[in-house]
Amino acid sequence: MNHTTCKACHGSGMQRDDEGWQYKCSVCHGEGVVNESKATRSVKIMSTDENNRLLD
Repeated sequence: MNHTTCKACHGSGMQRDDEGWQYKCSVCHGEGVVNESKATRSVKIMSTDENNRLLD
């Protein structure tokens, strides 16, 4: 398998917003690595609040 470090979270599995809140990485799903051979380009449209924070 061809695993590479997730570029979105730099391998940490977490992403942080401008206020310091941490979220599970939506690219690697918290794993820190991406399997390029099984990678898909699916798009998920997410809702945001008035401050552009993602809503779960």
